[in-house]
Amino acid sequence: MKLKAVALGLLIPAMLFAGRAGAQTITKEEMMFYTSEWKGERFKDGRPKLPDALLERAKSIGIEEAWTVLRNEGYNNQFEGGWKTVNDKPVIGRAVTAMFMPSRPDVEKNIKERGKAQGRKGNTNAWPIDELTKGDVYVADGFGKIRAGTLIGDNLGNSIFNKSGAGVIFDGAARDLAGLAKIEGFNAFVRDFDPSYLEEMVLMGLNTPIRIGNAIVLPGDLVISEKEGVLFIPAHLAEKVISTAEFIGLRDKFGQEMLKAGTYTTGEIDSQWTPAIKDAFMKWLAKHPEEMKMTRQQLEEFMQKRTW
Repeated sequence: MKLKAVALGLLIPAMLFAGRAGAQTITKEEMMFYTSEWKGERFKDGRPKLPDALLERAKSIGIEEAWTVLRNEGYNNQFEGGWKTVNDKPVIGRAVTAMFMPSRPDVEKNIKERGKAQGRKGNTNAWPIDELTKGDVYVADGFGKIRAGTLIGDNLGNSIFNKSGAGVIFDGAARDLAGLAKIEGFNAFVRDFDPSYLEEMVLMGLNTPIRIGNAIVLPGDLVISEKEGVLFIPAHLAEKVISTAEFIGLRDKFGQEMLKAGTYTTGEIDSQWTPAIKDAFMKWLAKHPEEMKMTRQQLEEFMQKRTW
């Protein structure tokens, strides 16, 4: 009897959860549970809404510096490499996540019928695109499928860019490479390109936690990318990561200028800074206000906490 009671207790929340959720999405309560460290603004479904100003600042930071900050915070599973891209343009923005699985007729039929009743149109690979807003990045777990795993072509690519102004990250494939390359400002990080069209794949999760290779991605994560790969930064750490990376960038730029000018030696710049070098750094900042993206208060906090 106790086992049956426990099983029933687990089943009832699951039934309620299924009833409240939209097509393939988790509830707002579940979204807020997974992203409880985020204290800022949210979208209607509970997805963290990083400010546009922060997204703009993220375009100027290096992935290595950001990765180091995450490692120091204990976040060791946020980077994934091994991509092919349309071009060299970085993809930066808030994650809208999608989880695809191999299709089976009964499940796909039910999903599509429920989606149709809720006003969704087209195949399930188009549904995540409907969720996009400016500054979003469509991130999909396509379980690495290449042939018949092409989640977008140039038509959907144009739709994505028109809605988000950004690109995509797919653990899967894309088609119509030539057409995608013509979308000015768009880029796609994919496992490969293939001429086949999408088959035997169905959307099993929309704005849910997903896995991209060795990385875990939550809706609302800050996505940044460079040639070497993609980093997924938890929303609640985005400002700290960006500010720290900006500070490291300022320090490195100052150091490189001092080395080129012969003002200090490599040993002096790469070891603990003396009061004289710290003072020179602050004077350099005063002469280059355009280099400052963080606030003066944030800079002073870094200066106080840094052990040099």
